[in-house]
Amino acid sequence: MRKASIMVDREFAIGETDPRLFGAFVEHLGRCVYGGIFEPGHKTADGKGFRRDVLELVRELGPTIMRYPGGNFVSGYNWEDGVGPVDQRPARLDLAWFTTEPNTFGTNEFVDWCRAAAVEPMMAVNLGTRDGDAARNLIEYCNHPGGTAWSDLRIKHGWKEPHGIKFWCLGNEMDGPWQMEYKTATEYGRIAKEAAKMMRWIDPSIELAACGSSGRNMPTYGRWEDEVLEHTFEQVEYISLHTYLNNYAEDTASFLASPDMMDQFIDEVVAIADGVAARRHSQKRIMLSFDEWNVWYRTRRKRADRVKEGWPVAPPILEEIYNVEDALTFGGACISLLNHADRVKSACLAQLVNVIAPIMTETGGDAWRQTIFWPFAQMSRFGRGRVLRARVESETYAARYFDPRGSSDLYFPMPETPYLKASVVADDKGGMTLFLLNRDLKQGVDVTVDARSFGRLQVKQAEELQEDDLKAFNSSTDPLRVQPRALKDVSVSDGKIRLKLKPASWNVVKLTL
Repeated sequence: MRKASIMVDREFAIGETDPRLFGAFVEHLGRCVYGGIFEPGHKTADGKGFRRDVLELVRELGPTIMRYPGGNFVSGYNWEDGVGPVDQRPARLDLAWFTTEPNTFGTNEFVDWCRAAAVEPMMAVNLGTRDGDAARNLIEYCNHPGGTAWSDLRIKHGWKEPHGIKFWCLGNEMDGPWQMEYKTATEYGRIAKEAAKMMRWIDPSIELAACGSSGRNMPTYGRWEDEVLEHTFEQVEYISLHTYLNNYAEDTASFLASPDMMDQFIDEVVAIADGVAARRHSQKRIMLSFDEWNVWYRTRRKRADRVKEGWPVAPPILEEIYNVEDALTFGGACISLLNHADRVKSACLAQLVNVIAPIMTETGGDAWRQTIFWPFAQMSRFGRGRVLRARVESETYAARYFDPRGSSDLYFPMPETPYLKASVVADDKGGMTLFLLNRDLKQGVDVTVDARSFGRLQVKQAEELQEDDLKAFNSSTDPLRVQPRALKDVSVSDGKIRLKLKPASWNVVKLTL
């Protein structure tokens, strides 16, 4: 049994978690929309075609904001195709995923779905094949009360009240050659600045996110952020980050270490953004929107493979089946986001249903929770509050993370990876929650938490996600094969919390006064 310790003081905090930190993502990709959140004729569908079984799971999952409509899809999307009478909407070829988009679900349906799910809508505008003109028209359609061509068109379509969408993304992954009309940092920075300017003239209350690098291993990483912010610094509040963690190398220990790469990614982008501010002698601080993150590697497909499949409507693609080790790595990513609550103010799990998602459905059938559902739901439920600056003492191990998605095959050495990865969140009632990941595959860890500054604490809830079979997963026939169970080895005395964590386990402990 290894030993580890954590010291926390309620007065020493990293920052407050923003409600938008617990977001997710819906894209017109595969069965995320059609057969996922929207399936008219399904036995649980409401009058608008929304699957109520999915809505129930979404409410349990607890996302707070939802990004839409992409993703790669948005870089070729004409938003006008998805509004108005459904029988008059055109079908289009989608070059992002080589499918046919019927446009029976669009902006207004998405906003209605968000209201039904009790989440805030986040919209992305097309700055690939389109520009600031389409973006300003969309925000006028969505947010202007009335009396103009675009706002009156929304009213004519049946939505009298403006949608009041506050968070807008200026394109998607515009540094990526896979993107429709991808751009250099200068090209994108200029168009993003002009789009932002016009959008804000129409609605000064909006918040805007500029595209950062599509990944930390992009060949333009770092220079891209610097140049884009040089153009957009005065116009935006956020810059985005995207990361998908993988186990291509089939090295579970290194896979569990991979969330630490997110920590480095965040720290580097913060430094770049603050460098741009320093050149301006500005007190403004650009916040981060981690608006795509997840585990994803098994279902990636090359564009040539997509072409061979023709142009189907909502095919079952990118349907990653998540197992226990995926959930553990995913939990580590949750901890990374929490521990940067001072600068990461928005984040979106990609995606919500069927496509690399915590929720799976059968078209016409049932819906169930994937293994990654559990850490996210626990983070959203218990991660609200002040993230404390915890001092973690733990033995370490050497890992080597392999990521082939850059300009060349890359190994990232991680020589000192702590076996214990942790985050501590204090609530406004004097209690706190521990999020703990034991990355040792063979040994448990005996953890002592010094929390004397909290007074007398008691355990309200303690759960572990742990299975001897790290490849175990949930399915339609066994939907609760993997789920959290009670963590029994927890005690509190004399201002100290003592826990015994099993090998390869994700643990959440809620304590109250």
